[in-house]
Amino acid sequence: MLLRRLEYLAALSRESHFGRAAAECHVTQPALSAGIRKLESELGVQIVRRGQRFEGFTPEGEEVLRWAKRILAERESLDQTLTNMRGGLSGTLRIGAIPTALTVSSALTTPLHAKHPLVRFHLASMSSREIVTRLNDFDIDVGMTYVDGEPLGRVKVVPLYQERYLFLTPIDGEYGDRSSITWAEAATAQLCQLTGDMQNRRIIDGYLADTGAEARITVETDTVSALYAHVTSMGLSSVVPHTWLPNFGVPDQTKVIPLPAPKRSFHVGLVLAGHGPESMLAQALVEVARTRAVQRALRA
Repeated sequence: MLLRRLEYLAALSRESHFGRAAAECHVTQPALSAGIRKLESELGVQIVRRGQRFEGFTPEGEEVLRWAKRILAERESLDQTLTNMRGGLSGTLRIGAIPTALTVSSALTTPLHAKHPLVRFHLASMSSREIVTRLNDFDIDVGMTYVDGEPLGRVKVVPLYQERYLFLTPIDGEYGDRSSITWAEAATAQLCQLTGDMQNRRIIDGYLADTGAEARITVETDTVSALYAHVTSMGLSSVVPHTWLPNFGVPDQTKVIPLPAPKRSFHVGLVLAGHGPESMLAQALVEVARTRAVQRALRA
């Protein structure tokens, strides 16, 4: 019963609404509210701020919620261990990835699924900062993000590949007949880039700023597909990582031009929570990531 009430609490945290949380837990709203009240009575503290609707958690409630997520993660890890002992991994592996890494996630999930066909996957696009937060809250099992850029805090790191950069530009544009280009020249083009909350954008902004020129950002977006669409429809250019090309290719009437290697390059890798239980599914993903076949594919 305690675990069930902790599940109610975690669902309320995700949904911020009693009715939706009850629906997620497949119970009635009165049953969910009663379960949380019983938990408050057992612990001797008020957990939820109540008004006509859900108003958030008390300071004590925030602490209970942190422990609830940890206990539920421990329970899930136990279930995975026992399932594996019975004959194979199953369950859902929750992956949060920065947009530049999400495009190559299939290089990891495909061989993992081939080895463990009962495993399901939930992939979500996130900023590097959100990945760390949600790892520590046990909302995801593993992240794919930059591992040697901005501080990650207390996480376990498995490097995957070094990011390289290309200049995507219209064939009939200013640089369409070029076979090489400098960062200073790239800064003068009308660009479409990811939004400023993405670390990839902050990295590229730094490279462009090092040239002394002010970048001309015409369109910014938080998805790779929208970036590609604007490059082709508006005749814009973009600085893109090499990992986009295998899945997205080079759009019609555009070309890619290699950019010089910057003074400092960044690596993308897997990050796992540095405390609490380590999901067996996350461990299995790390094992796959370390195979020679995957390492070769990511470096190509």
